[in-house]
Amino acid sequence: MNNEPARMTQGTVSFSRLQGSTLLVTFAGPWHLKQDVPSAAVVSRELQSSPLVKRVSFDATHLTSWDSGLISFLVQASAFCNGRGIVQDRGGLPDGLRRLIELAEAVPEKKGARSDAVKTPFFARIGDATLGYGLSVSEFMDFLGQLAVAFGRFVTGKARYRRVDLIEVIQDCGWNAVGIVTLIAFLVGVILAFMGAVQLSQFGAQIFVADLVGIGMVRDMGAIMAAIIMSGRTGAAFAAKLGTMKVTQEIDALTTMGISPMEFLVLPRVLALVLMMPLLCLYSDFMGIVGGLVVGVGMLGLSARSYMQETIATLTLTNLFGGLFKATFYGLLIAIAGCLRGFQCGNSSSAVGDAATQAVVMAIVMGVFACGIFAVVFNIIGI
Repeated sequence: MNNEPARMTQGTVSFSRLQGSTLLVTFAGPWHLKQDVPSAAVVSRELQSSPLVKRVSFDATHLTSWDSGLISFLVQASAFCNGRGIVQDRGGLPDGLRRLIELAEAVPEKKGARSDAVKTPFFARIGDATLGYGLSVSEFMDFLGQLAVAFGRFVTGKARYRRVDLIEVIQDCGWNAVGIVTLIAFLVGVILAFMGAVQLSQFGAQIFVADLVGIGMVRDMGAIMAAIIMSGRTGAAFAAKLGTMKVTQEIDALTTMGISPMEFLVLPRVLALVLMMPLLCLYSDFMGIVGGLVVGVGMLGLSARSYMQETIATLTLTNLFGGLFKATFYGLLIAIAGCLRGFQCGNSSSAVGDAATQAVVMAIVMGVFACGIFAVVFNIIGI
């Protein structure tokens, strides 16, 4: 028969009386946060049931190990004792534990650091959401106003910015984005051609695949696909760059030196994207038509000459310039979303990532919303 005591797997606390007015608190076993250790409320209940207790002593002889779970227990128990004027004798605790408790009590708790799990009423949440939405709209309108002033100073030649920055942003927005625009636009043209081929081949009207791809790319798909690509690529980069500059207080430094961040940082980015988006849209239109041509020639047996002749006969300058106008407006929206979110970035590295994500979402939502408005307006005016 094994007479060794069973090894304790969980911390315990027990109470006993010494000389009537002294309460002895005895700890035993391992005290760790990951285990279900007793709550400090047991000390409060024991003191309330023993009004004659004037002194509390601790015994940790049978304590095998401990972590911050025991420290939290003792700090709360100490608060109960202090609230009732009860003297504490911590001589029975380990030296390290005793020093940590003294350190915890020496540093005052920061006001507001403790989070209270208070459920906010429903109407209060609606009010907070409304105020937050109103603040966002106010900041957006303020940003547009500052941008309009900066653009006005640019037109009159008074804006302060570096031309080399504008050239670098133009290169990044233009030439460096050609690769991804080529791939996506070509695949969109292929998809449009396949969709049309399935239906039109049933009626022997394969040649009209060229009409479908040409009009689809030039009127809408070329511009909106270029906008989506640039939202994820350039809009996020704008937000991350400006957000990082805000975290490192470079924007504050510019303001301190009397340089307008709106002119020095935002204006080159807006100009670059507004200038490059029509060119990217034009290139996207071309690559989409090439993708449709590949399907028309390879799958439908059309000749390249007849396909291009049908495409040219279908397209009009109105459709072409309508798509370029949309792309220019999308570029303005992407630049505004990226720069606005960058300026609204918090003061941490994680806030930079959040700003980039919000910039992409905001740019895509505004772009798709604008696309719907353009479709309705163009239909009303007969374009």
